[in-house]
Amino acid sequence: MSNEKKQSFLGATATLTLAVIVVKIIGALYKIPLNNILGDEGVTYFNASYKIYSFLLSLSTAGLPVALSKLVAESRALGRYNQSRKLLRLALILFTIIGAVGTAVMFFGTEELAAMMHNSLAYWPIKALSFSVVCVCMMSAFRGYTQGSENMVPSAISQVIEAAFKLVVGLALAWYLVDAGYGLDIGAAGAIMGVTISTVLALLYMVVNHLRHRRDTPQSTDRPMASGVLLKRILAIGIPITIGASGMSLITLIDQSLIMGRLQSVLGLSEQAAAALNGQYEFSNTLFNLPSSFIPPITMSLIPAVSAALTRRDHKRVGKLVNTSLRLTTLLAFPAGVGLSVLAGPILILLYPAQYDAAVAATYHLQLLGFASVFVCIMLLTNSILQAHGLARVPIVTMLIGGVVKVVCNYILVGNPSINIKGAPIGTLLCYALIALMNLIIINRVLVNRPSYAQVFLKPAIATAGMAAAAKGTYALLSSSFGNTISTLGAIALAVAVYGILVLALRVITKEDLEMVPHGEKLAKILRVR
Repeated sequence: MSNEKKQSFLGATATLTLAVIVVKIIGALYKIPLNNILGDEGVTYFNASYKIYSFLLSLSTAGLPVALSKLVAESRALGRYNQSRKLLRLALILFTIIGAVGTAVMFFGTEELAAMMHNSLAYWPIKALSFSVVCVCMMSAFRGYTQGSENMVPSAISQVIEAAFKLVVGLALAWYLVDAGYGLDIGAAGAIMGVTISTVLALLYMVVNHLRHRRDTPQSTDRPMASGVLLKRILAIGIPITIGASGMSLITLIDQSLIMGRLQSVLGLSEQAAAALNGQYEFSNTLFNLPSSFIPPITMSLIPAVSAALTRRDHKRVGKLVNTSLRLTTLLAFPAGVGLSVLAGPILILLYPAQYDAAVAATYHLQLLGFASVFVCIMLLTNSILQAHGLARVPIVTMLIGGVVKVVCNYILVGNPSINIKGAPIGTLLCYALIALMNLIIINRVLVNRPSYAQVFLKPAIATAGMAAAAKGTYALLSSSFGNTISTLGAIALAVAVYGILVLALRVITKEDLEMVPHGEKLAKILRVR
């Protein structure tokens, strides 16, 4: 009946997770050398432009592609393929208009945006990144459509294209410009140009892929709803999600501006000195964002899968999907976040040998942010669970409450001369812990098939505690005889092995989970999972 590719929930998740692993390896080859080239001051210029870009991008792409994915999944579950095609056409028009506005704001309002960030030297990085907004918006329409069709391969390939060309072009430009004697702000702009060029190429791939495979969608005789009705449905689902995501991005943007402003006004630092001090926090932020980058593959697969199951009124399937996604998240988030925390100093020194002092100073930040990253992962997943159940307004409220806590904490703590930049990770940890807790409480009260939090969290927590003890003990033992590199890599390797053994011994993964993966029954027999 169909030539189209469809994947199981965990098969789709595995596809996107594999892409994320590849992207993160490439990203590490980009960001780690880049941080060594730019240093703590240059990293602040780079990140100032990127946070403005992320905010504008969240306004245009955070909720609308999710809405498109959800509506396409629902249409196809009912056999309404003509309507799914019309949804893509309407989304392309809408997303392009919104993206063009975002690009115009960054390009023509560069000076004002840099001043708002208390960071005038972010001018050229902001300008260089402006064209990316419209490209990513257009690309997100194609990604939303293919994800709603339960085919995650195009999205995965486009992500790898983005990462690869960002590495090749951005890193080369940054190195050349800094080596040639240009300022760190110009070097940061060169790195950003790699991002812009990579988004253009990834968009071209998505367009070509769609043109090649558009005839694969089954023919049907359904009559699509009117354009106005479909646009209203996209906006009705997408706007609440967008408000929640952009609200958090806005708070992060305000937070960045507030930190730079408080460092200059209360401590009396120059703009460059404040940028260097803030750069210590930004160094740890790079690793802080790593664990949460593995959660979107789960959420992007979860939302269309749950939407399709709810459309068919298959609540048993919904409950299985929610429980499996929670288990996957805890299995990834707990060891990643706690591992970053207990080995914060060794990891930072290993990655940034050219910026040793900044790496040492960033250790305190990462020790707190490692734990915060666990709550970020839980927040992202619980947001998607609520959104898939039509409760998109709930994450808006919880994220805004957490965001206000973050801003207030940072205003008070960063403004205290004896604490200054060390207050930033405290506010971040409190913010995400509060959001995750509120989301979990609400999910437990409103879902028909309530997940068992004891089963979801207890065993991974025990396995993670064993892993953390192994990591810390191994590093202490090895560091007395070997250098930081061997000691750190040895501690990580043993920690991974201990965690894997404990996960299997405690039977954290069930046979039912593995059966949702292609060839999962064979894998269950090999691992002796019952």
